[in-house]
Amino acid sequence: MPHCGEWSAWNGDMRDACDHCGKPLGGRDLDYQEKRDADTKRNEEQWIFYIKESDSEAVKLAKQVGNFFYTIYMGIITFIAWLIAVLPG
Repeated sequence: MPHCGEWSAWNGDMRDACDHCGKPLGGRDLDYQEKRDADTKRNEEQWIFYIKESDSEAVKLAKQVGNFFYTIYMGIITFIAWLIAVLPG
């Protein structure tokens, strides 16, 4: 109804189109979701250990190892921060 003024069946999916004019029923929510998805994808691709399909097997393995050690590093840092927060109390 936001575009042509006619009622249309809607299943709650923002990408559903109007039965009469064919425009998406999501409106601004759809625009926001698409922008958010694009930002998320761009941020993922900027990550140093992002594994691309075009990477060679050696590079993919190196990035997997990098992701593994980064996860361990962040776990240790988080534990230390938690320990510092708990000790005074």
